[in-house]
Amino acid sequence: MAGRRSLGRRFGWLWGAYAVSTAGTWLAFDAFALIAVLALDAGPTQVSLLAAVGPAVGAAVSVPLGPWVEVRRKRPVMMATDLVRCAVLLSIPVAFALGRLSFGQLLLVSVAVAAADITFNAAAGAFLKDLLPRQDLLVANGRFEATAWTASMVGPPLGGAAIGLFGPVTTVVADAVSYLLSAAGIRAIGDAEQHPARPEPAVTRARDLLEGWRHILADPALRPLFLNTLLVNSLIMAASPPLLILMVDDLRFAPWQYALAFAVPCTGGLLGSRLAPRLVARHGRHRVLVTAGALRACWPVGLAFTGPGAAGLVLVMLVEFGLITCCAVYNPVLATQRLDRTPAGRVARTLSAWSATGKATTATMTALWGVLAARTGPRTAIALAGALLLVTPLLLPRRDDTTEAGDEPASVAVRSDGG
Repeated sequence: MAGRRSLGRRFGWLWGAYAVSTAGTWLAFDAFALIAVLALDAGPTQVSLLAAVGPAVGAAVSVPLGPWVEVRRKRPVMMATDLVRCAVLLSIPVAFALGRLSFGQLLLVSVAVAAADITFNAAAGAFLKDLLPRQDLLVANGRFEATAWTASMVGPPLGGAAIGLFGPVTTVVADAVSYLLSAAGIRAIGDAEQHPARPEPAVTRARDLLEGWRHILADPALRPLFLNTLLVNSLIMAASPPLLILMVDDLRFAPWQYALAFAVPCTGGLLGSRLAPRLVARHGRHRVLVTAGALRACWPVGLAFTGPGAAGLVLVMLVEFGLITCCAVYNPVLATQRLDRTPAGRVARTLSAWSATGKATTATMTALWGVLAARTGPRTAIALAGALLLVTPLLLPRRDDTTEAGDEPASVAVRSDGG
């Protein structure tokens, strides 16, 4: 089977590095918010600020790093960003142990981690495109997608148990160690990467900063996918805090029931990521993108009908299972399409622009939906997000543009998500 064949030793180390860092990230899911509440007595406003401002500012900080990454070897950049994330995360337990931890430090660490995340992903996407032949990219992205959903299913419950047993900064330490192990795994890939052929500019020009967005918006296949993905992901995430309030505060679900409602449906991520290569082989990439992209928008409106008791819990699980399965089919196909349509000399800037815009849009939408939920109630906010999602398939590409973007000449040339 295509999904089971070996992609080589070097990809195996890259996949292992991704797996360990992703496991650490999900183990520490919502760790900053929990530390703010449990250790610093932060209120709802501060928690919302931490959730929105850190990723948004981190996205802005990462923008000039895209052109910088483009003209450098990607493997050292990936190791450096792993080590940066390890160091800044370890500053939290150190400050906590010394009694010096502050909300401002949490905010700064959140910004640094968000910027490093975007920079790492931009470098990793360019590295993957260079590492594997074109026909293996979908299989590789499917494996990354399956790994992410496995970690999201197992990590948060284990992280919650670890915090309960060992204290609020425990999972942050584990996340920091995961980045150290990731850096070691990337180092083990070996130094066979060629230096980018593009000459290094003396200064970063404004044109270089905008090149990623210029490429996305000029490409007839990427532009609609970009706009659709921004809107869908931000609306899905914006409805998450109101859903938590609806379930835990209004409907009185226990925290373990809330966690279970989202952990069990992650099995759909494993199913979807394994189906993606087979569906593309049978129906073609364009049809799978459009179909899965449209179907993933149809599920969230059902969350507005969540009621109390077992029936409400089952409804949330069914809706989330359908949503996650469709996303897990869509995401690796989108990631492959994005790499295929982007010349090698623009991959880092394109992925950096895509990711930075996504984080900023999601942060903005989450803040707006928080205000909306406060004024109208969580159920109304969830329903409005679901209704808007129903029109997002109109942004999907209507024709099959399968023309591959050719790489730039050697004199100029040198990964998702989850969405």
